[in-house]
Amino acid sequence: MPAIPYYDWISHHAGRRPQRLAIDDLHTGRKLSYAALDARIGRLTAALAARGIAKGDRIALLAPNCAEYFELQFACGRLGAIMLPLNWRLTVPELNYILGDSNPKLLIHDKAFAEQAAAFSKDLIEIDHDWPDGAPDSAYERALAEAGPAPAPVPLTHDDIGMVMYTSGTTGHPKGAIITHGMVFWNCVNLGIPALITPETVQLVVLPLFHTGGLNCYANPVLHAGGTIVVLRNFDPGRALDCISDPSLGITHFFAVPAPYQFMMQHPKFAHADLSRLRIAGVGGAPCALAILETWIARGVPLVQGWGMTETSPAGTMLDAADAIRKLGSAGQAMMHTAIRVVDDEGHDVAAGGIGELLIKGPNITPGYWNNPEATARSLTDGWLHTGDAARLDEEGFVYIVDRWKDMYISGGENVYPAEVENVLFQLPAVADAAIIGVPDERWGEVGMAIVVRKPGQQLVEGDVIRHCLGRLAKFKVPHSVTFVDALPRNATGKVLKRDLRVQFVGQNAPAIS
Repeated sequence: MPAIPYYDWISHHAGRRPQRLAIDDLHTGRKLSYAALDARIGRLTAALAARGIAKGDRIALLAPNCAEYFELQFACGRLGAIMLPLNWRLTVPELNYILGDSNPKLLIHDKAFAEQAAAFSKDLIEIDHDWPDGAPDSAYERALAEAGPAPAPVPLTHDDIGMVMYTSGTTGHPKGAIITHGMVFWNCVNLGIPALITPETVQLVVLPLFHTGGLNCYANPVLHAGGTIVVLRNFDPGRALDCISDPSLGITHFFAVPAPYQFMMQHPKFAHADLSRLRIAGVGGAPCALAILETWIARGVPLVQGWGMTETSPAGTMLDAADAIRKLGSAGQAMMHTAIRVVDDEGHDVAAGGIGELLIKGPNITPGYWNNPEATARSLTDGWLHTGDAARLDEEGFVYIVDRWKDMYISGGENVYPAEVENVLFQLPAVADAAIIGVPDERWGEVGMAIVVRKPGQQLVEGDVIRHCLGRLAKFKVPHSVTFVDALPRNATGKVLKRDLRVQFVGQNAPAIS
């Protein structure tokens, strides 16, 4: 079968709808039409080529959310280079490992990260978004201004690598998931149709763009369709609600992991926010507590759930808006060009209603991990990706993500999935945030520990939590202890870092979990 050629959709829309707004960067105030974005990509392509960047070379980017993510993505596409988005929350040693593993020729960094960037022996280009006189001036902007004509695009196919995205590394060193141009394209196809993305779509982007959720849910599909993305530099619940309410922005689409929805609904502005223009509010990345889903439904916004991961580009399943209430809590069904299975430890399909590991296969799946054949071999079996998520399928084929397979703990021989217990904890009005981890117990092997954040001014003690759970859960699922904290540790996308909690409350020898 012949390889499918890669096409640049920014260039396409620059010819078809040149004055259509592509990116509205709220931090800088810069508004880029498709023609303007295409021109900047062309100048960046020329500037990179002049520095000797060629097909297969890696270019790293260390920056908060900004339009430059998309400029670099498509400039890499024109050169055949590979984009390497870096998690700016990582420490210098953590970043140093990633840069050593991927060996980029160039690091483009925001001025805010100049100190970190200086620690690496890499060729640097600095972005500066602090424009006191309104005129952008930085090494990045000068490179674009001084660039000559762009070279002809390098012919690529869907099998060529477009990015390498490093996973969180909770089980040791991070792994670089290979993202091909085909994976990004099939995600646009798979996600764009059920998410109702059209040229009229306007999405507020709040998740970090170094993460697949920020870059591909739904930013790239929106640009693929010729719509508009409105970019927030960093997530703030009040600012996000203001943007959604603002008729001049006309936000129609929003996507986040559960935590931002939780923080928004707890914000004083939520009760009076104008949510009427939202066509789709998507949620994924972690099991979403029913209390969050029900609160947004009460405001007339069913949260459309989905499931995916970096290695699936990321859309793997999605719940159609029409089923959002009927299948409350489900992550939906497999995307159109994707297949899923739920299997037991021996790899046999589990009957409807049974819990097993979710496997996924399709053109949106990574071919493997950068410079890591061992991890590739462990993760892929006959093209099926082992996701590490515990799930069940109902009789209609709708998938329910129970929890991370490795977050599960066994108490007295019974499997306990923390997400189920966390759902019950969120029913308590005084609970602002909560997580469950398994801790060692001489009698039962492991028991649950609830780690709870109280809402400001609320009174809640351990006995209140235990009594609440006893009336709603089987006894083996009820937490044996409750610890109150000021905040839960979260990664850049808002997922609770269960590994950090286990180290804090169990010790340094706590078993690693994803």
